[in-house]
Amino acid sequence: MRPESKVTSNDVARLAGVSQSAVSRVFTPGASASKKTVEKVRRAASQLGYRPNVLARAMVSGRSRIIGLIVAYLDNHFYPEALEKLSNALQEKGYHVLIFMASQTAGNIDNVVQEILDYQVDGIIAASVALGSDLSKRCREAGVPMVLFNRSQDDAAMSAVTSNNFAGGAKVAEFLVAGGHERIAYVAGWEGASTQRDRETGFRAGLAAAGRQIYAREVGNYHLDQARDATCALFADCSTNQRPDAVFAANDHMAFAVLDTLRFELGLKVPEEVSVVGYDDVPLASWPAYNLTSLRQPANQMVRQTVDLLLTMIDEPTTQAKQVQIEGPLVVRGTARIPEGWNT
Repeated sequence: MRPESKVTSNDVARLAGVSQSAVSRVFTPGASASKKTVEKVRRAASQLGYRPNVLARAMVSGRSRIIGLIVAYLDNHFYPEALEKLSNALQEKGYHVLIFMASQTAGNIDNVVQEILDYQVDGIIAASVALGSDLSKRCREAGVPMVLFNRSQDDAAMSAVTSNNFAGGAKVAEFLVAGGHERIAYVAGWEGASTQRDRETGFRAGLAAAGRQIYAREVGNYHLDQARDATCALFADCSTNQRPDAVFAANDHMAFAVLDTLRFELGLKVPEEVSVVGYDDVPLASWPAYNLTSLRQPANQMVRQTVDLLLTMIDEPTTQAKQVQIEGPLVVRGTARIPEGWNT
């Protein structure tokens, strides 16, 4: 038996009584067509069983309308929510999203970036990933713009959108000092991340402005188990006058481990004996079980800036790289002593 001939856009145009270019506009994201034309074309397409050939259209237009999204770290509750927002925002603009998982090892990220470029994507968003300057150069040479999301690097040619991590860390320091804490400890994240570096730098600067410094420091690497071990190390000396009376964790994911360890393993009261502050203000932070005081990352604004910047770079290749920092508020809840007169 001979296979039935494939339905084409010309067939749809004849049945709908419109031009072939009108059919093309109806099925091209972002193109304009009247409501009446759209209704006629889609009705005809449905009747004929027509489906547009996206790959063929991409070859003709030079645009795949695909954005590659690289992700390395999904344990933190901030990222699944942010990635959903990114995907939705891009789809509203007529783009499809391909998600690629990568570890933080250089060789793995090299391979992932090369694979993304093989898909002929129009642009790349790298979330929770640190990239080398050679990779960003390779993308520029391929004519594929890239924006880092919630990461930055010391490369003026690489666009990045982050919260203002330095200002956030300083704001936490000011809050804890104002609350009368004397022994303020810090649980650091992965030290290869710009988020960790900038949050700690801001935190130290905020303490220094008050004539203080970090009382004790351990590394949790943005992982629950390591944050639990870091907490145990910080409180190994259980004497009241020696142990920390406040802990700032570099993200909420670690702050949850700090809280659980203090309460259920070490038997300490929060915030009566120890205050705890996190960073991100993920949805879980507002749950009654945690009620965590946290520096909020303005995810909606970060997503909007990332998408707008990337699409501008796609449409206007001469666009200069930008590094955007968005300041977020400290959300005060029940895990930290509230300074007298503090404006919440």
